[in-house]
Formats: sequence, structure tokens, C-alpha cells
Amino acid sequence: MSQNLHEEAKKASLNSHSPYSKAKVGSVIITEDGSIFSGCNIENASFGGTVCAERVAIFKAVSEGHKKIKKVQVFTKDGWPPCGFCLQVMTEFADGDLEITFGDEHGKQTTKKLKEMLTHAFTPEHLK
Repeated sequence: MSQNLHEEAKKASLNSHSPYSKAKVGSVIITEDGSIFSGCNIENASFGGTVCAERVAIFKAVSEGHKKIKKVQVFTKDGWPPCGFCLQVMTEFADGDLEITFGDEHGKQTTKKLKEMLTHAFTPEHLK
């Protein structure tokens, strides 16, 4: 299944709007009920308006009523991991055991848990 998700994330990267960085990123998430959502990075001339592929996929899922993520797959040419901003958004919709896999154009993949990547996450629990 992991290789399949890698290919789906790679396919999602083809829709990237990245005229500034030229970095095409694709992501696929699986929600608690098994639904699959994909996303690509969407850059903006006002850089603050840029949204990462992972957040696009998460926002698509949440906007369709899915608020629990159980797996994230990311594709970039060089196998970049998710940025801190995306990890923080993942924290809102998953627990620390969320599996995040990031892979490159050669098929090399690395899997980490969210709690390994964002060791001191600011969570909804802090606001109670």
C-alpha cells in the first residue's frame, strides 16, 4: 500500500502551482474511515499566501467532514519531510502515533511518527 500511496502523492505533485520555487510537492492522506484525499503545493506571489501540499490535502478532508487522520504520504523530487507548519496542522487532526512517510523520485521512502518529528507539539490540550 505504501508504494501505491507514493505513486498517488507523486501524481498529485503534477498539479503543483510552484512558479517561484519550482518545487513540486504532492501529498496523500488517509482518514480514520479509510477515505483518501490528495493535495499539491500552491504558491502565491505574496509568499504568505502559499499553502503546502499536506495542508491542502488535510483541508480538503476536513472540509468534507473528516477530522481524524491516520496516515500521511508526501512526495518531492528530493524526498523532503513536511515543514513545521504542516506538522503543527497534523497535530490538530491526529495523535502522536500518526505515520508520516516522505519519499523521493527514486522511490526511497522514510516513515516517522508525528511525535518523532514534532517532539514538543502545541496541542489543543494546551488550551483547556
